[in-house]
Amino acid sequence: MSAPDAHPGPVPTADWAPAATPAGELRLVPVRPERDLAMISRWMNDPVVAAFWELAGDEDVTARHLAPQLDGGSHSTPCLGVLSGTPMSYWELYRADLDRLARHYPARPHDMGVHLLIGEGRHRGRGTGTTLLRAVTDLVLDHLPLCTRVVAEPDVRNVPSVSAFLSAGYRFSTEIELPEKRAALMIRDRAHRTRP
Repeated sequence: MSAPDAHPGPVPTADWAPAATPAGELRLVPVRPERDLAMISRWMNDPVVAAFWELAGDEDVTARHLAPQLDGGSHSTPCLGVLSGTPMSYWELYRADLDRLARHYPARPHDMGVHLLIGEGRHRGRGTGTTLLRAVTDLVLDHLPLCTRVVAEPDVRNVPSVSAFLSAGYRFSTEIELPEKRAALMIRDRAHRTRP
């Protein structure tokens, strides 16, 4: 059997142990549409989220976004972030070197990428994003030894998101022009990782 990060498909997060964080225990749970679609769709319709994810609409909009990631041939895994037993965030962990993003920066083999949204306003603006990003990035680096860095590309206008990535140990690399946004390329290198 090959190592998990030699696999070009979804990231196998189901067997990852939870991460202890100052905000509580964080577990990544692979999305199951029959259980999670309504909640994720509700989050996508929050005006703060919709401004950057651009997936507002009925549940069909969310289902169409999730479907390619769940078909087994994707390089992306959609997950819920469950904090102390409460689903409160949506994640996409993906092989950035296999993604269209790789055309916009000098990708390395096994680069991983992360997308995050915090579902409800009560969880935003208190440093929670930084805490979660640090924990999930550590999980990726712990479980995928061939991955030397994790990248992200938040919209440059999303100042709280860019700030959370910086506070979580990512560095700003450059701005990149993507079809849907001008993005801040954020990189967290394994070599610069600090452990508590």
